[in-house]
Amino acid sequence: MDQDTLFSDSMRALVRIAAAVAGAPIAFTRRVMVEAIDIAPMVAVDEVLLQSYLFAGFPRALNATRVWREVSGEHAPSDDPATTSQDPVELRHKGEEACRAVYGHKYDALRQTVSRLHPALDAWMIADGYGKVLSRPGLALAQRELCIVAACAASEQMPQLKSHLRGALNCGATLEDLAQTLSALTDIVPREALGAAREELNRIKES
Repeated sequence: MDQDTLFSDSMRALVRIAAAVAGAPIAFTRRVMVEAIDIAPMVAVDEVLLQSYLFAGFPRALNATRVWREVSGEHAPSDDPATTSQDPVELRHKGEEACRAVYGHKYDALRQTVSRLHPALDAWMIADGYGKVLSRPGLALAQRELCIVAACAASEQMPQLKSHLRGALNCGATLEDLAQTLSALTDIVPREALGAAREELNRIKES
């Protein structure tokens, strides 16, 4: 992916949707979606909404997708690979590959940490999170990571935000892409939380 063009008007619309779904009232999310209709590809918005259940929970993902169907006038696709049986071994392999791309040399430490919390969380993170969801076509992994950064900032999940700021860089985003992502969220993320996110990004720049 061309790093010079990763953060575009379309990308800005997507990260704002991701943040709104994770942290804003539904009426505000609706306004953000209306702004995105003629800017972001419909398939890309669908992918942001699908992955939002990992970072915002099913209720917010369902409600946001309902609003998107209303404001965009776009129907859901008639079929999707997720509706058919998927090979669990393949999902695990895809998940391991995507997770390793995001975490780089910290991948093994991440797996150990999550497994110590609960082995089921580790298994779900790999097969469901990274294999089933984040490896889907429709968005490049770097684009997904910018949206995850936005969602974590909006929900004020600082440990995950720190990880995914670095993860976005590992996947091909630039420091400028991350700075623009955070700048796109000034009316969504509380000032203190956004300031903390920018401080973390500055620490990465200086490291």
